[in-house]
Amino acid sequence: DEVDCSYFSVFDDHGGVGAANYSATHLHVNVGLHEEIVKNPAEALKCSFQKTDEMFLFKAKREKLWSGTTGVSALIVGKKLHIAWLGDSQVMLVQQGKAVTLMEPHKPERE
Repeated sequence: DEVDCSYFSVFDDHGGVGAANYSATHLHVNVGLHEEIVKNPAEALKCSFQKTDEMFLFKAKREKLWSGTTGVSALIVGKKLHIAWLGDSQVMLVQQGKAVTLMEPHKPERE
């Protein structure tokens, strides 16, 4: 493509590795195939997280799977960094030796 893209993700399983493995196998494909990946990366990430969740829920119901996952993804499009996360996974950016806050962590006491 005309625009360089890089993608990175980390998943943390809950109640088994099924959902984490499924997400690691399918989320990047859904992101890469999304038509808005270059023009609207945030939308591509959001839609791809939702699509992957729907795909896994269909599989989990059919196969009676009972696992879940948290996840965090970083998508670099050109020179811009886009971060998406689900659950209590967190991401940290260190720039010139200093931590840069990219997100407000999900905590049970947070509305």
